Amino acid sequence: MTLLWIAIAVLLLPALWLLVLPLRNARRLHDQQHAFETNDTSAEQNVAIFKRRLSSLEAARARGDIGAERFEEDRLELERSLLEDTAARERRPLKAAGAGRFAVPVVMVAMVVVSVLWYQQEGAEGDLVLLSVQQAVQNDPDGSLALYIERMEEQAERQPDNPNVWSLLFPAYRETGQLPEAVDALEHLIGIEGRIPPLLAQLAQIRFFMAERELTDEVQALVDETLAQDPRQPTVLGLLGVNAFNNGDYAQAIDHWRRAIANIEDPNTVTSLREGIRVAQERLGIEPEQTNAESSGIRVHVSLDEAIAERVDGDDTVFITARDLEGELPPLAVVQAQVAELPMTVVLDNSVAMSPQAQISQVREARLVVRVSPSGQAMPQPGDLFGDLESVSVGPISDDEAAEVVINRVFE
Repeated sequence: MTLLWIAIAVLLLPALWLLVLPLRNARRLHDQQHAFETNDTSAEQNVAIFKRRLSSLEAARARGDIGAERFEEDRLELERSLLEDTAARERRPLKAAGAGRFAVPVVMVAMVVVSVLWYQQEGAEGDLVLLSVQQAVQNDPDGSLALYIERMEEQAERQPDNPNVWSLLFPAYRETGQLPEAVDALEHLIGIEGRIPPLLAQLAQIRFFMAERELTDEVQALVDETLAQDPRQPTVLGLLGVNAFNNGDYAQAIDHWRRAIANIEDPNTVTSLREGIRVAQERLGIEPEQTNAESSGIRVHVSLDEAIAERVDGDDTVFITARDLEGELPPLAVVQAQVAELPMTVVLDNSVAMSPQAQISQVREARLVVRVSPSGQAMPQPGDLFGDLESVSVGPISDDEAAEVVINRVFE
């Protein structure tokens, strides 16, 4: 922290110097302005010009070029112009060179005080303390996770309203098996940040494992609250997949894990869930397919056109299907979701095939059809909304590319 305050002082010094600089130049600038005003002959020049024009005007009247009425009008115009010129040249008396010099120190002190107070209110002083604690533990030869937790607990007492303290304590407690303390830290964090889906999902997950992988009423309430805000929340979907697997509902487990994978960026978590899908498929008697990043398939991003969004409800069923271009085979891959989850990204590969005899890896190109069914029926019905995309290449699945399908038409 000492280095921080030194840095702040170094930044303030140039600003204070800029405030003092006008005082150093005040005498020179005062003398220059005084000399300019003393030697200014613009007023005399204006008077001389007025006299020449008035003489010309009188001569014109004497020659009879203008009458008395015209002469008076022009003379009044000349006098008015002279008054305007001389009035614009009037200057306020110069103040002394040292006038107002006492205000500068006051401004300097005020600037320092305001800067310090503003940083204490809006700055990240507490976060810098946390960083220094982390570095101190890492550099300590005797440093350990227990020492790290002890130091962070001290910071939690000193700055209980800093969310970063609790976001660091929570995973540390979890890694050391202190689950009640982890829950307490996470609830503190939720109290500060609000009941947002990522935090609620983590709370549901840790309470689920504390309950020995049972979906208790408390866990179910957290799951429902999370999905109401974000139906695609991957942590909760993964939790539901584990619960379904434990209950022997392997098809439901595969569905939950597949939907979770579509919204997870961590490759290690994706690998773990794909392994779970493989085991669930074995339990169902389905020959597991290659499900790593090199497997053949299509990544699809599905969205709903806002112009027709009012025609559907959030709980309407969405069928995302890949078909062969000739239409001779059953659907090659099918993913089922809900309108509330849109927009969403899913992967169509052999793991979501309807039949071992019709898989997406068997074709080089496929037609994508996305349909919203209020009735939930697999067969298209009049009034269903849909969107499609022709001739989409099937190949290695990339995390960076996705085919775009917009639901923008009504099935007649």
